[in-house]
Amino acid sequence: MSMDIIWAILLWTGSGALLLFILMYVDSLFTKYKDFMEVKQGNIAVTIRLVMKLLAQGYILSVSISTSSHLGEALIVSAVSFVILLILESIVRLLMNSLAGLNLDEGTQKGIAAYGLFAGSLHIVGALIITACL
Repeated sequence: MSMDIIWAILLWTGSGALLLFILMYVDSLFTKYKDFMEVKQGNIAVTIRLVMKLLAQGYILSVSISTSSHLGEALIVSAVSFVILLILESIVRLLMNSLAGLNLDEGTQKGIAAYGLFAGSLHIVGALIITACL
């Protein structure tokens, strides 16, 4: 393996990890509670949702990297996909609240694992739908 390939792997991996960190931070700004504080307090529901959210974002990033020939393109596709996922999740959360009376944010913050699992699954399903379009 040549040094050029090693440097390219390091650059793409580092850029992807940085973007993932930024996206997770931005997502936390739209969450009604502090994810990491809840995790520190042992809130399993929040932890489930956070892990599933991280997996979804990582999967989108993985697919955008594997289908792009340029790093910039991969990062832009990932960022746009994140915005789409954020919008989709917001719409579904509103629908679940109004049609089924499920307030996913409130239930997750209260530590109800079923709410956290359901909220996290929205991220996974959204990521699968979005990446099918890439």
